[in-house]
Amino acid sequence: MKRNRHLWATLLIVISLILGFYAGKYHRTFNPQFKILRSEQNKITEALDVISKNYVDTVDINHLSESAVIKIVSELDPHSSYIPASDVESANEELEASFSGIGIQFNMPFDTIFVVSVISGGPAEKAGLMPFDRIITVNDSVVAGRNISMTKVMRTLRGPKNSTVRLGIQRGNAKELTQFELIRGDIPNISVDVSYKVNDDIGYIKIAKFSRSTYKECLTAIAKLKQEGAKGFIIDLRDNPGGYMEAAINVINEFLPKGRLIVYMQGRAYPRIDSYSNGKGTCQDAPLVILINELSGSASEIFSGAIQDNDRGIIIGRRSYGKGLVQTKLDLRDRSELLLTIARYYTPSGRCIQKEYELGKAEEYSYDLSNRYMHGEYYSADSIKLIDSLEFKTIGGRAVYGGGGIMPDIFIPRDTTGITSYYSNVINTGALYQFTLAYSDKNHDLLNSFESYNDLYEYLKQQPLIYEFADYAASKGIKKRPTLINISKDLIETYLYAFIVRNFFDYDGFYPILLKNDLTLKKAVEVINEGKWNPAFFGAYPDNDKKDLYSIEIPEKTIDRFMQNLD
Repeated sequence: MKRNRHLWATLLIVISLILGFYAGKYHRTFNPQFKILRSEQNKITEALDVISKNYVDTVDINHLSESAVIKIVSELDPHSSYIPASDVESANEELEASFSGIGIQFNMPFDTIFVVSVISGGPAEKAGLMPFDRIITVNDSVVAGRNISMTKVMRTLRGPKNSTVRLGIQRGNAKELTQFELIRGDIPNISVDVSYKVNDDIGYIKIAKFSRSTYKECLTAIAKLKQEGAKGFIIDLRDNPGGYMEAAINVINEFLPKGRLIVYMQGRAYPRIDSYSNGKGTCQDAPLVILINELSGSASEIFSGAIQDNDRGIIIGRRSYGKGLVQTKLDLRDRSELLLTIARYYTPSGRCIQKEYELGKAEEYSYDLSNRYMHGEYYSADSIKLIDSLEFKTIGGRAVYGGGGIMPDIFIPRDTTGITSYYSNVINTGALYQFTLAYSDKNHDLLNSFESYNDLYEYLKQQPLIYEFADYAASKGIKKRPTLINISKDLIETYLYAFIVRNFFDYDGFYPILLKNDLTLKKAVEVINEGKWNPAFFGAYPDNDKKDLYSIEIPEKTIDRFMQNLD
């Protein structure tokens, strides 16, 4: 167990640093009511002007200006950030409804661009590209075996709409490259990874981020699930770093009755702005459970806080990231951008869930997640200190707390079942994922012949995949450890099945397999099945705020009174 925790701690440090970067990139909002205040002259511009005219040597004043802005912004809060003009397009397109490209999902497991899937209706499909094609040349320049970064590959394949790109493709064992000419077009930027029924009555929706198209995607998912008979919903916001606040507000509105406060914002230079539900939501009475974890941030926390404070549903998982700062985008004169924190957002009960930070100490801030891990928070809710002075009340009278993230109503510890040093090794080195690509490529015709992901899944379960994988990993320098492999067998096989199925059925097959034994999802299904999905039922029990939800019986009169209050 100690060895496992050490491995997780190392991984969390890396995740914390990565999330610190994406926090400024994804956790943003835009509100046309905000007016940025500018001043025409300041000491910085005056100093740069003096240096430009009088310094002993010639200097690059643009470089000095860039460095000065980066340094200034670094002295602010951890979520304000500066984006150079060269990076603005790629930074913004992550949250737009679409971007211009060729329409493929790819990976580079063997230092070659490997087409994992082709987006339906996109330029790549129209041109005839297929999954498992290898891109060897782009515009007559060799890209295979050149150790090119994923970021550079994306910039090469993406480009202005209607522009042309030439690809040299190796298909199967063909010795000669097949040339394709593609005209770039609009590619949808999908933010809802999957929606499916986990049983006859419950629909599951996985929202990866809140982009401009998220609301429309969620409406489509909800409509589909309702048509299939779903009466309750599980919204999975785990690992969702946030995005556009408006998108989150629009989705929340689908689940709240009219006149409920969703969120409000307030800053030193900006008056309070409230957002309320309009009563036009399509799921106002549906059973609802929200899943969160330590990587759920910003707009995900707005979503969770609004549902929790309005006693509209149960929050299950682990304490969320803790970002309660609002950024707006400021375009600078050279087309660079400043993502500037201008306000704090508050949940309906009045909580600001921003965790503590010090100005100019973004690096220390980025280690918060690993510090939580070291303190045991991912394994025990008792390790989380709730500050009495930051106690607030939900609409039904339950105690909730500010000071750093959304605390779930039901805590689910991190599942360490099957995690060994061998498992961590094959995951961290990429060996497991590489094997699934190689296996899918080798057996493409057979695996592609299955009509449904379930049929493929049942076939894979009959194959000796774990032994083939162990041999493959050994060929990559990962020593076979029979005892550890046996301990991790179920976990490794689940990932093998899920990744192989994804190569042929995308996320529609990936998540149902990956989440079959997910403890958090199982608890959510249990809560809805048992009718314990609405915490407002406990408004009549103010002394039971911290009791287990399953230990309290709810009188029928309490339920009737609550339902009357919703009208």
